[in-house]
Amino acid sequence: MTIAAKSPRPSEEHMSMSMMIFDEITFWHWLIAGVILIAFEMFVPGVVFMWVGIAAIITGVVAWAAPDLSLEWLLIIFAVLSVISVVSGRMYLKKHPLATDHPKLNHRGQRYVGRTFVLSEPIVDGYGKIKVDDSTWKISGPDLATGTKVEVVDVDGTVLKVEAQS
Repeated sequence: MTIAAKSPRPSEEHMSMSMMIFDEITFWHWLIAGVILIAFEMFVPGVVFMWVGIAAIITGVVAWAAPDLSLEWLLIIFAVLSVISVVSGRMYLKKHPLATDHPKLNHRGQRYVGRTFVLSEPIVDGYGKIKVDDSTWKISGPDLATGTKVEVVDVDGTVLKVEAQS
């Protein structure tokens, strides 16, 4: 004799109550969601939540202006506005990058361009290493002996390009 386990299903009353919650979403919900998403942007990097938050606020304004719109239409409006705002925001930020007081923060090698160092190892066959602060960097340049002063003139990925300082 086998006993079949019956999966628990929500009652009709429970289903109708949960659907009523969605019937009561007003423009205030969209506005609050937009503000929360914009505030969330401060804690998560990437500049995405701001644009989605703006889409939620615009959807809230649409819901206020047209209170008879169904939730389905509001979700479609929100989805379309989210995609448009994220894509246009990314395009705008690509053309107009944010100004910073540390422009070379994520380009560590660029900070060494123009600085002078003493070779701790010789450059052989165009490649060698130098000690920079607390790290060692691979360098490329003309073959030079240990102890030669070199100036960093460019960066190629993680390789510093150097020339002998005269």
